[in-house]
Amino acid sequence: MARRTAAALGLVASVALIVYWPVISSLARQWASDENYSHGFLIAPFALYFGWRQRARLAAAVPQPSVVGLGVVALSLMVFLAGQLGAELFLARISLVGVVAGTVWFLFGWQHLRLLAFPIALLVLMVPLPALVFNQIAFPLQLFASRVGELALATTGIPVLREGNILELSTTRLEVVEACSGIRSLISLLTLAVILGKLNEPRRWARVALALVTVPIAIAANAARVAGTGVAAYWIGPEAAQGFFHTFSGWLVFVMAFAVLLGVQRALAAGLPLRWRLARAMRKRAVVLPS
Repeated sequence: MARRTAAALGLVASVALIVYWPVISSLARQWASDENYSHGFLIAPFALYFGWRQRARLAAAVPQPSVVGLGVVALSLMVFLAGQLGAELFLARISLVGVVAGTVWFLFGWQHLRLLAFPIALLVLMVPLPALVFNQIAFPLQLFASRVGELALATTGIPVLREGNILELSTTRLEVVEACSGIRSLISLLTLAVILGKLNEPRRWARVALALVTVPIAIAANAARVAGTGVAAYWIGPEAAQGFFHTFSGWLVFVMAFAVLLGVQRALAAGLPLRWRLARAMRKRAVVLPS
């Protein structure tokens, strides 16, 4: 039985790899060229790790193959076909997640799918958003960062005129472009929050809260960066808003935002009931003795 299951899984994986190879290769190329989604390379390894953590429960679960899973695979392949015919990369890419979920359901059953729900759902974060959705999120963030930058500059006594996402200073002109909207930090920070919550937080509501709090953290951090860039450009010169200084400020702000996220996670962990903390400590110190 185990051999037949392994053979079936190998066959399905091989066919899926052949069918989805163009999709997978295009994903990898975008991860390598688009800084908004460079974290995509980390998603699959973490998904495999979280699946491996469930190995004991998966081994204990009784396989109950379900034809419903085959229906999920068929529906996902229809989405894939629609994406291919309509030249919609998002549909073709997201259908891969459905194929993985349906395959697990079909070959092993609902209980196995439930145990692997988080690793499979995590794969969604490796799929870039459709351009229409991305722009609908990025543009309001650009305007918000511009407004905050204008307010900060005016508060410090620096004369500034804002036109949309452009800040006019007496010494230079700053444009809050898409790359400075903060959506890059938001996507990366959200991914880190999801992984961090799963690693360290046993309560589901706390994991959701940790993910949600990334939105105000990322927006505030980027707005502060735009304001700081404006001040630096006024006092130092246009070079402070470009080149090394601009790149370095982006990394610095992201590190600070991640530090705030860690602080929130620690605060949530500090509120754990004593029994949760004791159970976690016991798991960390557990030693498996040889039989």
